[in-house]
Amino acid sequence: MELDEPNITPEPVDIEEKKIGKQLYDYQQEAINRIFNCLNNHTEKYNLLFQLPTGGGKTVIFSEIAKRYIKESGKKVLILTHRIELCAQTSDMLNEFGVKNKIIDSKVKTLPDQEEYMCFVAMVETLNNRLQDEKLEVENVGLVIIDEAHFNSFKKLFKFLEKSVILGVTATPLSSNIKLPMKETYNELIVGHSIPELIEKGFLSKATTYSYDVNLGSLKVGIDGDYTVSSSDRLYTNSLMQEKLVAAYEEQSKGKKTLIFNNGINTSKHVELLFKNAGYDIRHLDNTNSEQERKAILTWFKTKPDAILTSVGILTTGFDEPTVETIILNRATKSLTLYHQMIGRGSRVLPNKSTFTVIDLGNNAARFGLWDSFVNWHEIFRSPDMYLENLRSDQEIERQLAYKMPAALRARFSKSEDIDFSMKDEYERVAKEGLRPKIALERSINQHSRIIFENSENFDEAQELVRLLEEDIRYRIKKYSYCIAKSTDNYLKWLQDEYQKQLSSNLSKKFLAAQDTNVSNDQEFN
Repeated sequence: MELDEPNITPEPVDIEEKKIGKQLYDYQQEAINRIFNCLNNHTEKYNLLFQLPTGGGKTVIFSEIAKRYIKESGKKVLILTHRIELCAQTSDMLNEFGVKNKIIDSKVKTLPDQEEYMCFVAMVETLNNRLQDEKLEVENVGLVIIDEAHFNSFKKLFKFLEKSVILGVTATPLSSNIKLPMKETYNELIVGHSIPELIEKGFLSKATTYSYDVNLGSLKVGIDGDYTVSSSDRLYTNSLMQEKLVAAYEEQSKGKKTLIFNNGINTSKHVELLFKNAGYDIRHLDNTNSEQERKAILTWFKTKPDAILTSVGILTTGFDEPTVETIILNRATKSLTLYHQMIGRGSRVLPNKSTFTVIDLGNNAARFGLWDSFVNWHEIFRSPDMYLENLRSDQEIERQLAYKMPAALRARFSKSEDIDFSMKDEYERVAKEGLRPKIALERSINQHSRIIFENSENFDEAQELVRLLEEDIRYRIKKYSYCIAKSTDNYLKWLQDEYQKQLSSNLSKKFLAAQDTNVSNDQEFN
């Protein structure tokens, strides 16, 4: 049985909200038909994976699939999620589609009423515990739908569902466990419409990305393959990064509803305090907040036009607030899935919203490409190792970075017409002159000393400018290390310490000389 294709001219509105009488958009209908063509050819023991971008309406699609599958096969459908919030949202969507369902949560110990339902929604851990303890058995399940299928916690249930067809649904068919690639779990991948296609059709907002170069050399990678919370906290709570965050917000997002993603609770709380001290209305949210606190914070965020919400992980899935205008990635990640999930929170469309802003403070766009760039999901599904190996390393990204002084800092050097200095060009110039390589560093110190002296009234003010130029100094030293092919952490730290000592010494001499000149002039005048 084929569903009739409705003749709908889509408007730029939120997909999750507009389901006019449960009629589907053309691309959603097309995806459902492709999935059923495959299911009809594999009635059992087949694992199918479906990809669709965040914001494309995956829950809408698999709710219609559940409804149609039950009607056509007479068998039951089991839908698995990894978070309790997603269970409730999925159940609500199924109800809207007229699919009577039961949630199997921690309160459900047995299923004496299972004959009353053709569809069940369950948390994977809860269901696994019940099945392991043989406390319940879900009978006659023909189709298992797995939401957020890139999580591999679901595979433990497959032994209880050996005759069922598995349909995994995800925005990014790249396993969260690099040791368990998705191609070993799923037989086939069906790719839905891409982000550029959905933007062109008016179903997703277009992102404008502003990338601020960040030195990630201090970050450490954990056993899960992503940057550790502890090393991220150290980097993103230092004063330079916090100043960069506020400056980026004020340059690109001031007055807009903004969602900030961090890698640690400590960082997020620092961000909250930072923005409060700057006079902005902001709230912090993490998984330690009570349900009542979470509800109050999200209600505040929804209703306040210029609200700023800083969070940790909790809003990457199952959160839908179409009025978000700016996403700030105040973190770096090596996870393509997380990258898409975070930015996807701003991609919902509204009648007065067809674009949104992304502020990247983790070199993420340089690592993965822009959020709306083409991704060959079939290639990633077939060869995830090759994809991961070919991602640009932090070292490679940093080699391409070009430091640009923030506008607020540039204003502190208003008395200097020229503040630019290329360490690479200076190093090559020194080499041609037959001089020692360190002469390039000395010339850099002299240039810094000159512009600081030109814009300082006294030595204390000069020292403050030295501190503010720390990122520029670190960048120049990094470039110098590339030139001499010596870049161990200890050497770079030593070089930076020596650079700053010589710079301070140079400035001290300048101010003493200026003071002596003033004294001499005063004596001559008298």
